[in-house]
Parts: sequence; structure tokens; C-alpha cells
Amino acid sequence: MNTSLSNYKALTFDCYGTMIDWESGIWDAMQPLILKNKRDDITRQIGLEAYAIIEAEQERQTPDMLYPQLLSEVHTSLARYFDLQSTTELDTAFGASLPYWPAFADSADALRILKKHFKLVILSNVNRDGFAASNRRLGVEFDAIYTAEDIGSYKPDPTNFKYMLEHLEQDLGISANQILHTAQSMHHDHVPASQFGLAKAWIDRQNLQGSDNWGATARVDKLPSVDFRFNTLAEMAATLTK
Repeated sequence: MNTSLSNYKALTFDCYGTMIDWESGIWDAMQPLILKNKRDDITRQIGLEAYAIIEAEQERQTPDMLYPQLLSEVHTSLARYFDLQSTTELDTAFGASLPYWPAFADSADALRILKKHFKLVILSNVNRDGFAASNRRLGVEFDAIYTAEDIGSYKPDPTNFKYMLEHLEQDLGISANQILHTAQSMHHDHVPASQFGLAKAWIDRQNLQGSDNWGATARVDKLPSVDFRFNTLAEMAATLTK
């Protein structure tokens, strides 16, 4: 195990939950459905926990479906789960909501610092156009971007990590032992990254280590060990400027 961030050449990132506040984005996008049905019993926690279960299952069932359509299907299923009446227009609007999901307040500043020290790489469960919209909020140019649209499957499918590792070797000459995989999600990222023996930095924005707040992320039975843990990207970047 390396004990210094400076021992790595590249940071491979999840985006949503790590850089982009997808939970706020998802919850905001659910509001028209909740309002239409005049329901006051669906709290943020309840709504996001249902989303986590439904999205994970949808990704397993339709690994080649583009993310906007997948989100639309998730919205339809959420309505069914909570016994709500939805419409095609509401489902489609939810599917198109990703470009409006906000970045965490620290993301752009932290990424600019990290960019000075590492190659920055995205491995994301969205489509190319969706990530391009989010990238405009993040303030840096990434050295490589690999999406579910490119790969044809969704994390935690190991195919996604295999694709990333092969392409980083071919495209940038970066090998697995030079990579620090940096992410919030245990389900999508740290569990499969462990299967490939990658070093891992956990951005624990939910303070999951000190709570049971899984939010919009599917639960895992056992938390894998990580090499580094930070509450925010800003905290990670600060370790390089001390």
C-alpha cells in the first residue's frame, strides 16, 4: 500500500456523487412527480434509497441503454414503486435532467489543483453528451473520458474497469499500479476496483463511515478497504499543497 498521493501518476474518477452532486440533482428532478401526486410522505431519504435500488437493477437489465433513456425508465419505475401517476412528459424530463445536476462547491477548485499533479481520467456510468454537460461545470480538461456509452455496460460490471485499464495502457502508457481510483460509491467503484487490485481513494461525501446514509447509492454487504479516505475533493487536494 502506498502512503503518499504523490506515488501515483493518474487519478481515475467516478463523476456522479464524487464531483457532481447527483443526489441533489436526482431529488430536484423528482419534485414534479411528487408535486403532481400531492404526496408529502416521500422524503429525500426515502426517495433516494428507492432510486438506488431501481437504478442498479435497471443498469443490470439494460446495460446497453443510453443513460437518458435509462433515467426515464427509472422514473417510470419510481412512480410505480410509490404508487404515483406519471406521464411520458415527466418521465422524459427526468431522463433529460442530468445536465442540470450541480457540481459540489469544491469540485472545480480541487480538480484544478489535482490537475497539476496527475493525469485525470473519467470512468462514468453516463453517456458522452451527458458527461460533456457536467464537464462544463468542473473547470478542467480531462486526459481521458470513458463512459458507459463507449463500453456498453454499467459499473459495477468489471467490463468497465477492464476497458479503462486497457485503454489507459494503450492511450497514455499508464499501468494499473500507477492509478489511484477516486470515487464516492462503494457499489459502483470501490468494490470492482478492488477486484482489479487498484489503489483506492474514497471521497466519503455521505460520511458513510460514521453513519448509515447510503443515499442514491446501492448498498454493499461489506465495505472494501481503501488506501485513502477524504470527506471532500478539497480535502484530498489540500494534502498536496501542505
